[in-house]
Amino acid sequence: MARQTSRKNGLQSQARKRATTRHGTTSTAATRKVQGAFGREGGVSAMRRTASRQMASVNPATGETLRRFDTLTEQQIAERLARAAEAFDAYRRTSFDERSRWMRRVAEVLEAKQDQYARLMTLEMGKPIGAAVEEVLKCARGCRYYAEHAASMLKDELVDTSPARSFVRFQPLGVVLAVMPWNFPFWQVFRFAAPALMAGNVALLKHASNVPQCALAIEEVFTVAGFAPGVFQTLLIPSARVNALLDDDRVVAASVTGSEAAGSAVAARAGARIKPTVLELGGSDPFIVMPSVDVDEAARTAVIARTINNGQSCIAAKRFVVHEAIADEFERRFVEGMRGLRVGDPLDPATQLGPLATVGQRDILAEQVRQSVAMGARVLTGGHVLDRPGAYYAPTVLTDIPPESPAYRDELFGPVGTLFRVPDAEAAIRLANDTRFGLGASVWTDDEAERELFIDEIQSGLVFVKSIVASDPRLPFGGIKRSGYGRELGMYGLGSFVNVKTVSIRGGNGAREQRGATE
Repeated sequence: MARQTSRKNGLQSQARKRATTRHGTTSTAATRKVQGAFGREGGVSAMRRTASRQMASVNPATGETLRRFDTLTEQQIAERLARAAEAFDAYRRTSFDERSRWMRRVAEVLEAKQDQYARLMTLEMGKPIGAAVEEVLKCARGCRYYAEHAASMLKDELVDTSPARSFVRFQPLGVVLAVMPWNFPFWQVFRFAAPALMAGNVALLKHASNVPQCALAIEEVFTVAGFAPGVFQTLLIPSARVNALLDDDRVVAASVTGSEAAGSAVAARAGARIKPTVLELGGSDPFIVMPSVDVDEAARTAVIARTINNGQSCIAAKRFVVHEAIADEFERRFVEGMRGLRVGDPLDPATQLGPLATVGQRDILAEQVRQSVAMGARVLTGGHVLDRPGAYYAPTVLTDIPPESPAYRDELFGPVGTLFRVPDAEAAIRLANDTRFGLGASVWTDDEAERELFIDEIQSGLVFVKSIVASDPRLPFGGIKRSGYGRELGMYGLGSFVNVKTVSIRGGNGAREQRGATE
């Protein structure tokens, strides 16, 4: 996700202008005074009416424009933000039982329309159809998980402060802005929305500009499932509108999955207004292979790990760090596997690798590879744009990669793997940590001491042993370093957007008990 500003959330303009903006509006009462570009005392009549711009849905496999959508005017944004603020006033008082019922219904809608939503993803961003179906079903599983467990995770936490009675209560924050990417257009949204809504928050979604149909379909899912109007809303807006949303007092927090540029811009704007953020940004995950494992299994898994979602995943393995004792065999099997992938129409169930999400994204990848080769990297297979319509790039493996090259320093967001040889586990760790990112790592060893060494010493938010790094509703997900901060999913993700309120109820002789109280 590194410098791929065209990638995850379509925030290309932000990388160039450092401008990220969202929306604001009036609150429960139209005359309430608020801070923000979309709301002023006197309501929406005081706002400018700007001309609408268009957002296109383009099939990356063919280049065909599927549909065009008008982006929201400032007045329309204001109306939606007012609706969100009003919805929160009522929704925060709903019970966990009510929220669970609606969230289970979301899962049912997803399952009932899995083929429709999967096809929509494939048409808009090129995901192979089988993976798209699985993504929809994963969203359903995530919704059911939080429907079942949120109440117990957020119940009052008793603390022994005898003789006082004390506990911690977890309460929702309010309207949360989600700036989401195109690479997992359903799952990235639902892994934010399911815990956020179960905690009692309401959500505004600014999705990537190349997946507007997915964005609108997701809003429809929540509406059909029974959530009240305003609890979940999609905003078809350009990135330049995000700052105005962050400036509005009714938007209380933000979650960003995207590029470094997008994350730092949103975090800076929100931070200036003392608003919490969760950032899930780039990754250049190592895939470490030691001599104790089955090399064939490791190599076969490596091909999948590098090309999942057409190579466009923050937690896809990107750097393959192999012990020199098995490096020749691993290289041969890995290159054969990459070279043998079936590239084609992502709507064809037999296709293993589809196009990149946009021609622009493909061209960024091609330039990274070109520069790296010019600096001394060696191509073992691929290394070129495919001569066919659409945003296709050949499955590629590079080796002998110079440390100053893009293939070494940056995230390669596409089907390009980089291969390194190391003499021992310590060298593997040094190489794995020689990156500004710290999202995930996959380590392949059957040696218990090596396993513990990797777990302790690799600088990342996730370490998976002998498996592909993956997100799971039951486990916290996130990174360190330039990969971001905060956590999604699991208990920690559920707590990302709640007020942790301390309550202490004194008993007995209050005056005597408080004589020694200090801050």
